[in-house]
Amino acid sequence: MVMQVLIDSYVILLAFNCPRGDGILSHGHMEKKDFNTWLDTLSSTFITLTENQKNETLDHLISLSGAVQLRHLSNNLETLLKRDFLKLLPLELSFHLLKWLDPPTLLICCLVCKQWNKVISACTEVWQEACRSLGWQIDDTIQDTLHWKKIYLKAVKRIKQLQDKEAFETSSLIGHSARVYALYYKDGLLCTGSDDLSAKLWDVCTGQCIYGIQTHTCATVKFDEQKLVTGSFDNTIACWDWSSGAKTQHFRGHTGAVFSVDYSDELDILVSGSADFTVKVWSLSTGICLNTLTEHTEWVTKVVLQVSQVESVMHNPGDYILLSADKYEIKVWPIGREVNCKCLKTLAVSNDRSICLQPRLQFDGKHIVCASDLGLYQWDFASYDIIRVIRTPDSSNLSLLSQGEVFALLFDSHYLYIMDLRTEKLVGRWPLPAYRKSKRGSSFLAGETAWLNGLNGKNDTGLVFATSMPDHSIHLVLWKENG
Repeated sequence: MVMQVLIDSYVILLAFNCPRGDGILSHGHMEKKDFNTWLDTLSSTFITLTENQKNETLDHLISLSGAVQLRHLSNNLETLLKRDFLKLLPLELSFHLLKWLDPPTLLICCLVCKQWNKVISACTEVWQEACRSLGWQIDDTIQDTLHWKKIYLKAVKRIKQLQDKEAFETSSLIGHSARVYALYYKDGLLCTGSDDLSAKLWDVCTGQCIYGIQTHTCATVKFDEQKLVTGSFDNTIACWDWSSGAKTQHFRGHTGAVFSVDYSDELDILVSGSADFTVKVWSLSTGICLNTLTEHTEWVTKVVLQVSQVESVMHNPGDYILLSADKYEIKVWPIGREVNCKCLKTLAVSNDRSICLQPRLQFDGKHIVCASDLGLYQWDFASYDIIRVIRTPDSSNLSLLSQGEVFALLFDSHYLYIMDLRTEKLVGRWPLPAYRKSKRGSSFLAGETAWLNGLNGKNDTGLVFATSMPDHSIHLVLWKENG
């Protein structure tokens, strides 16, 4: 009965509106007031029907419609069926949906229309996550979405440059007349020690030599604004004043070459590792040997003096810790005002003496990082447990230069490599010249390392890698400006 009323009403409406020749005679037009009343009645009745009844009613009404009505219906159906969800949904729901799209798709969606571009470009979290996925550091205090969208585009360009071997450029430092064995980098300055009995301090960006002083033959160097400390193949250590070139202190006592030194002005302590299998602790100001640590059974190729950032049963935050490494083991020593210390822990990756550690030991107070032929190893300093092992490809024979939270810098005889530690995949490489081989020495090093904890658009500048060459020059790999 209800359906018949609807149909009869529609037929009457068609009779009033259809032109002559459409099969229904026109008897005039319904008054506006009467039409509105009729439409309200029709609408209230229609919504009470079941879904099947509604469909049946529409089918019947369509069959009664003329060409004008069918054309009108076709035009409006297209608009009704294509719903713009970004326009219709609340902004919070739109942002939630956008988070499921990958960044390249988001960029394509920005081209759909101005409204879509406006909504997508306003979703800060989407672009922050996109940057984070590329290994970018995120400052959550910056809520300017346009900033993060621009950073993402810059990040995409930099990652592509790494993949395409276009991220770096090279230069050379020329000035030594004999083998350059010792290298140390800090704050844009590179110190080099040579068998020509000199040490030089270079500005890596300009290539200019800032200081050059006469020394002994250098196996290792470390410097600050005032002084240079050198370890030598003549079994001694010396401290030099940059401005005058004068030797201010001489440390004698080792019976083998000194391969590594580190020091703390706060503690007035210098530590050294030697080919005589010992680590010595010295007074930095007087040159007096305070202690000799004798538990190593191989050349001590690396010593690191650092403040602990974590607590364990053996140490507290703020305690000075000495790490020393030989061919097979890393030893942990407490160093402070009391220098007569005993080894806290010995770390190793294998009992197999055919597996050797690389000399580039890292320690930031929280984690110890070293590499061997088996891969990259990371220890938790609070527990001394191995918390991560990254197996490098067998065929590549990769050596570790430096490792951060997001990236690691590695190299072999032919290339410099960047590894994404989250996926353990190599994301870029850079060709290296035939540098002077010295696997157990320090004739190659990483430059700036902040970017290894995540790029931020500013820390991808300066020195990446330095190595000494057979012609006594120093080969530099530097970041190319990311326009």
